[in-house]
Amino acid sequence: MIDSGSTEAEMVTPVVHSRPRVVLVGPPGAGKTTIGRRLASALNLPLVDSDELIEQGEGMPCGDVYVQNGEKKFREIEADYVARALATGGVVSLGGGAVLNDATRTLLKPHTVVWIDVSAEEGIRRTANETSRPVLSAADPEQHYRDLVAAREHLYREVAVHRVRTDERPPQRVVAEVLGIIDSQ
Repeated sequence: MIDSGSTEAEMVTPVVHSRPRVVLVGPPGAGKTTIGRRLASALNLPLVDSDELIEQGEGMPCGDVYVQNGEKKFREIEADYVARALATGGVVSLGGGAVLNDATRTLLKPHTVVWIDVSAEEGIRRTANETSRPVLSAADPEQHYRDLVAAREHLYREVAVHRVRTDERPPQRVVAEVLGIIDSQ
C-alpha cells in the first residue's frame, strides 16, 4: 500500500547489485576496458577492472607483477583479484588471460559474461606498440598473438554467454549491443 503522504522519490527503491551486471572477457587489445568504461557510464555503475585491482593491490604495474612472479604465480594472484572483482556490483573487465585459471572459470559460471572479441589482425594492430603487456613479448609478436588467441579461444567460448566483435565498429555500437544482451538476461 502506498502512503499518500510519501513523495515519488521516497517510494523509489534503488536497485543494488551484489554481483556484476556484466563481466567482460577477451584477448588483449579487444577493447574490454574501453567498452567497460562506456558501459559503466551508460548504466551509472562503477567499472571494476581486474588489472587495475592488481596494480593497486600489488603497488606496481600489472606487467611488472607478471614479470616479477612469472606467469603461473601471476595467474594465482590474478585469480584472487578476479574473485574480489566478482564480489562487487557494476561492470567488471578481466585481464585477457584471466580465463586460463580453472578457479576463475568456475567463478564466472553464474555471471553474465560477454566475450569482447577482435580479429587477430586488429588485435595485433592495437597492441603493436605496447610495452606494458609482457605476455605479448616475443621474437615474432604477430605469431605469438595469434597463438595466444588460439590457445584461449575455447576458454572464452566456455565462459561467455555472448560474443561481441569490435572490429571496425565504434565503441558506442558495441556498447549498445552489450546493453541489449544485459537487458535480455
